[in-house]
Order: sequence, then structure tokens, then C-alpha cells
Amino acid sequence: MEEQHPGGPAHWWRYGPPWWNRADGPDAHRSGLPWRSTALITAIVLVGTTFAAHGHQDRVPLDGYARVLLLAASVPLLWRHRHPVPVVFGTAAATLAYLALGYPYGPVFVTVAVGCFSAVVAGHRRAAWTAVALLWAGHVLVALWLFRLLPPAGDRGAGWGQEIVIATWVLAVVALAELARVRREQWARERADRAEAARRRADEERLRIARELHDVLAHSISVINVQASMGLALLDSDPEQARSALTTIKAASKEALGEVRQVLGALRAPGAAPRAPAPGLDRLPELVEQAAAAGLTVETEGEPPRLPPGAGLAAFRIVQEALTNVVRHSGSRHARVRVGYGDGVLRLRIDDDGPATGADAGGGGNGLAGMRERAAALGGTIEAGPRPDGGFRVLAVLPTDLREDR
Repeated sequence: MEEQHPGGPAHWWRYGPPWWNRADGPDAHRSGLPWRSTALITAIVLVGTTFAAHGHQDRVPLDGYARVLLLAASVPLLWRHRHPVPVVFGTAAATLAYLALGYPYGPVFVTVAVGCFSAVVAGHRRAAWTAVALLWAGHVLVALWLFRLLPPAGDRGAGWGQEIVIATWVLAVVALAELARVRREQWARERADRAEAARRRADEERLRIARELHDVLAHSISVINVQASMGLALLDSDPEQARSALTTIKAASKEALGEVRQVLGALRAPGAAPRAPAPGLDRLPELVEQAAAAGLTVETEGEPPRLPPGAGLAAFRIVQEALTNVVRHSGSRHARVRVGYGDGVLRLRIDDDGPATGADAGGGGNGLAGMRERAAALGGTIEAGPRPDGGFRVLAVLPTDLREDR
């Protein structure tokens, strides 16, 4: 249930916090520098070190130089996202200088931790490790050997146990930075995968709508074109027949407009249910009547089975497009549609006797491609081509025992 909420914990862990790719909130996103977090870190370092100095009476008291070094270790964090390598080395150098001059310990190491974290997350792992290692080595050198030559006077050397504890903390910081880097890369991959999936779904939806509009308009306009030609030819000699052609044009255009509105309505309200059921093979007699109005006699064989809406729509459009191609590209005025069903497979065969009336017989444009896409979406096949004895044949094999959500 948590994943249903974009801002929930599950979403945060899977895809990353929404502010991850920003510098430091909305204001920093506009200016390009993490002002807020840097100001907070600087305040923590200055105030925390001031309080820590009261517990380190044996160290050099804080003075102007100490505060300059603390600022030198904190302020460069403003550029940690743009220039992580110079920042991590700069904070490490300023921190080492502060410690070498004998000033009190405190949260000054926070600046190095943040710089190291930013460098590792940005992919500069070797630079971050080197800077932290140099800081630790410099601290070992000062604490074990050079403490006699450096302030404060009378300072005693540290033991290896203390340095091992410091090294453990350093390794912990580096390990956390590495974990953040790995997680960030994973978030980036998941975001890219989700964006690619969204683009793929959008492309598939555009193809589906284009295919649907093509099938609706190509069939209806073919009928309208034939009837318009007939009406013009008979307008003077047979006005009654011309009136019948105009009536057919009106009915075909009305049906085409209704189906186009249905497709466009799905675009305006993607989540809404369609107002009319999707056409299926139960409307095969309508296709026969429309073909007859275009001057094509269609014989049907076989009883259309009850199909799931998706398979029924694909079968309807395949028959519609095949008959449209006969009207547009064949000299035959006779076609046959055979429907066969068995073992969860629907077989459609549409034949005409030819001959072809153009170079693109059978429909060399988007019609056949659309039929193949519809069949492939269901896991079926389309075979289309000239028959050995003349004419053209479209053979569709569609699985129909699939779950509708597929």
C-alpha cells in the first residue's frame, strides 16, 4: 500500500528522495549552490568548536586564525557539487592545518566528512579516499612525532589506539559515502527504466490510436468514395439511385464520426470507460452491408464465436481492413470471409478473385502493417499475399484463450 503514495517511505527507498538531485532545496536549485546546508554546517562547526574548546584547556585557545581556518574548511562546501575534488582536498588541508596548530578538537571533521561524501557520490572515489587518507596520515605524523615541534607547548603524543579509533571513524564515513553512491546509481537506473517504460507505453498508445483511426477512416472513406462516384455518375440519369448513394454516404460518415469521437474521447479522459462497447465479430453483418453499399458482394462462412473484447476488436478490424483493401485495390466485386474456431484459436480467411487494379494490390500501405500489429499484440500471425489461382488472400490466426488484461 505504501507504494501507492509517491511521497511514502517505500517510494523514497525505491526511487530516491525528491530533493536528491537538487543542490539544497528550491532556493539552491535556482542559484545552483547549496547555501542552506553549507550555512548550517558552518554554524555547527563554529559553535560546536567554541563549546568544545572549554573542555580542552590544554590546547591553544581559539583566536582569529582558528576561526579563519574553520571557515576555510566550511565555506568551500558551497562548491562541493560542482567541484568535489578540489573541495575535499581543500577541507582536508584546512582541517589538518587547524589541528597542526594545536587548536581544540571539535566538529571540524564534519567538513571533511561532507566533502568526502560529496566526492564519492559524484564518482570521484579515489580522490576522496586519497584526501581522507592524507588527512589521517598527517594527523598521525603530528600526533606521534611532530607534537614536540608544534603548539601547544608541553603537548604529549597520542597513542596508536587513539589513531586506530580515528581510522575506524574515517572508514565508516567512506563506507557510508560508498553506500550512498551505490544507492544513488540504483535510483538513477530505476528512474531511467521508468522513464523508458513511460515512453514505450506512450509510443504504443500512439500506434494503437493511429491504427484505430486508420482502420475506421480508410474503410468509411472507401465506401464514401465509391458511393460518391456512383452518385455523380447517376445524378442525371437515375436520381433515385443517386439519392440512395447519398444516403449510404450519410450513414457511413455518421458511423465514422462516431467511432472517431470514441477514439478521441479516450484521449481526453484516459481513465474513463468507453461510452460504447468495442466492435467485434458479432458486427460482421454490418461489414457485409457496408461492403455491399460499396459494390462488393461478400459471402460469409462459419459462425463467429464469442470472443474477449480485445480479440473481438482485432478480428473485426482485420476483416474490415481486408474488405477495404478489396474495394480499393482489387478489380473483383466478390469476396469471401471464412470464420473458423477451435482449440482456443480463431482463424479468419478473406479471399477475393482479383485482378489487382494497381501496383499496391492488397494494400501496400499501413493497412497490412496495422493488421500484423493487431495480430502480434495477441500473439497471433497474419499471412497476406496473392493466391496461386489469382486474387488475394488474408489469413489471420489469433489466440483467443488469453486473459483480457494481457
